[in-house]
Amino acid sequence: MAAVTDFAASRALILQRHRHLKWKWLDPLEAGLMALCGVCIGGFTLCTFLDVVTRTIGHPWLWLQQATTAFFAWGVFVGIAAATRRNDHIYLAEITKRMTGTDRWVIETFNRLIVLIVAGFMAWFGYKNAMLDLGSFRMPWLIPLTVYTGVVPISGALVMLFCVEQMVNGWHNGFEGPEDDELVPEPVE
Repeated sequence: MAAVTDFAASRALILQRHRHLKWKWLDPLEAGLMALCGVCIGGFTLCTFLDVVTRTIGHPWLWLQQATTAFFAWGVFVGIAAATRRNDHIYLAEITKRMTGTDRWVIETFNRLIVLIVAGFMAWFGYKNAMLDLGSFRMPWLIPLTVYTGVVPISGALVMLFCVEQMVNGWHNGFEGPEDDELVPEPVE
């Protein structure tokens, strides 16, 4: 059995789709984001289940709501970054998939520039908000609100990185990939 030296080829979490738009050195980050998404979904589900059970038996654990909120917030914003890297988000992908040449280049670049601008706002204003939240605490455990809001600038920075990655590679290699040649289903009349 040959040893696999390519990180992406040896990891099921790394999507091979749109490989031409990705830098190999960011593959471990994508795998980590996907694992963190799984932890957040699992933690959110477990905390919600335990919250319902403990309330039903008449002995609620109040801290579960704080843990549920943290898992939810981190899951959403880490998921945004992971979806951007994997090109799994809703972003005119189905429209541009059928385009070629200059039209596709313009639309793909425009899409990613808009996402880049929004991610910049997330990073900048998320950072400012997280810094303000260092002085605010969630009762009764006095957890700084930055635990919940600190993920927003992190997500924004990652989305910016992934947008730049896709634009640079798209301009260099073209945005069209082999997955765009898949058969399109016939419309139902």
